Amino acid sequence: MKIIDGAEFDAYWKNQAAASRDETADAAVREIIAAVRKDGDGAVRLFASRFDKSAPEKTEVPLSAAREAYRALEAEDPRLAESLNFAADNIRRFALEQKKQFFDFEYEMGKGIIAGQKVIPVERAAVYAPAGRFPLVSSVLMGAIPALAAGAGEVILASPPLEDGLPDRRILAAAHLAGVQRIFAAGGAQAIAALALGTESIPRCDIIAGPGNRYVAAAKRILYGEVGIDFIAGPTDVLVIAGVRDDGRGFDGEAAADLAAADMLAQAEHDPDARARALVPSRDFAEKTAAALERRLSSLASEAARSSLDSGGLIVVCGSKDEAVRIANVIAPEHLELQIPGAESWVASLRNYGSLFIGSLAAEVLGDYSAGINHTLPTSGSARFSGGLSVRHFLKTVTTLRCTKGEGWEKAVDAACRIARAEGLRGHAESAGARR
Repeated sequence: MKIIDGAEFDAYWKNQAAASRDETADAAVREIIAAVRKDGDGAVRLFASRFDKSAPEKTEVPLSAAREAYRALEAEDPRLAESLNFAADNIRRFALEQKKQFFDFEYEMGKGIIAGQKVIPVERAAVYAPAGRFPLVSSVLMGAIPALAAGAGEVILASPPLEDGLPDRRILAAAHLAGVQRIFAAGGAQAIAALALGTESIPRCDIIAGPGNRYVAAAKRILYGEVGIDFIAGPTDVLVIAGVRDDGRGFDGEAAADLAAADMLAQAEHDPDARARALVPSRDFAEKTAAALERRLSSLASEAARSSLDSGGLIVVCGSKDEAVRIANVIAPEHLELQIPGAESWVASLRNYGSLFIGSLAAEVLGDYSAGINHTLPTSGSARFSGGLSVRHFLKTVTTLRCTKGEGWEKAVDAACRIARAEGLRGHAESAGARR
């Protein structure tokens, strides 16, 4: 765990940003995409035999298998089934509330000019649910439910096959609970290529959402334009602001340091590339947090978490509230936690984050699973210009124009003709003038 002073942050961050650029997966992924484009299902099976636990002859999974998986889950682990239902209901209610913010309208710009907006769901949406180190059951709910709430015509799930040729049973159960309409046992970059391009059995989709490893991320980046995507996801990260009073002065509490450590560790256990960081008011508090991390690591016994903290864990000692706010906005974390008294007073000055967790009771893991907000969020600093997955990713806001003769229409035609001539586009000017 590295501890630095705020004055050292800018130089440290510049070096980290340069080291994080990794395009080694691109060449391999381009080969996979080219093969899927050429050979379709055959290429999907070929790469499944190389990279997945099986290569099923038929990739489509009958919906009955998902239904049976959910019934088995209800019988074997009713409390988990109940928790998934609770989470699904919250995610659905929040997504439907988001949908209300997108609506059709028309507005009279001037006499004879009526401009409008229409909100149209995509026809076919795909959700990818990885199942590498952990089967991300919650990602099924987080992707499929907003797509369905948006009104997408068809929602498809893809997830890697296990030894029996089917995706993880808990992923199938979550797919049933979410209401997914088709399921495919396909994983990795080959699944992304198949969903983007279409094969003999896997239909071409309009948008692909969901997390994945660096090969999945590379496939989404390369295929963007042929298919819509939510965003390019990098390693997950959290930034905890802890131990700071509203006036910017600090306090050194064992309990506060331990809570910060608990949430940093929860993020670090995702994988060795995960990044857990904290902004704290004093060197003493930083050392208390580092000690708490070590205690918790000993009981958790997670090699991934230890590797993550060893390679990228960071605690920055900030001299003031202004310095903490500036550094947080530079990092632009996926998850930003305010484990501080008077947290509400910080909200207005914090601009760059995927999700903001306000106050010590607002654990980031509640956002991961059950509170209703989405856990598929911008990473690697992309929260500077992007937000998390929501119903908007499955909606198109398109515009309309209707005209009648009137003063506003006459002025619009005149303006269009002048601007077109200024650009040297005589045909544009004549097209507008032909309406007179």
